[in-house]
Amino acid sequence: MVVAEVLTGIALVQKSVEFIKSNISTANDIRDIASSIDDLFAGEKQTQQARNKKSSGSGLGDQFGVDTVAKEVIDARLAQEKLQEVATLVDLRFGHGTWSGIVAERAKRIQEAKEAAAAERRRIIKEAREFEENMKQCAIVAFVIIAAIGLFVGLFMVILK
Repeated sequence: MVVAEVLTGIALVQKSVEFIKSNISTANDIRDIASSIDDLFAGEKQTQQARNKKSSGSGLGDQFGVDTVAKEVIDARLAQEKLQEVATLVDLRFGHGTWSGIVAERAKRIQEAKEAAAAERRRIIKEAREFEENMKQCAIVAFVIIAAIGLFVGLFMVILK
């Protein structure tokens, strides 16, 4: 159910924010809280996905009910607020622009991963097409050889009679 996924996302966001808040002042390096930042992004993503997902298993009342819609919208906004709160904490602790640098680098890596996956898909499709073309050529060669052998055997049979 969508609400359960939202709660999982929100719970992950809240857990991450609590950890970051309690450890930000003692963190010597951003690596000390990096896993919690990853969890924060994952929880926020889960919340957004749950909000945008069409619920196929639930009825129209559940899917479009004010209660469900309100929870999804409010949870998504809470996740955004928590994200902004952590952004402020990180910038205060490690200097202005640190958070935007983290977000930019994350976006860059996500884009690179998408591009690499697309290139891999294109490579696989190209190899499949080449294989298909090779199989067609082999089939044509095999047909020609079989036809030639059949013709040769037919002529040989005519000559022997």
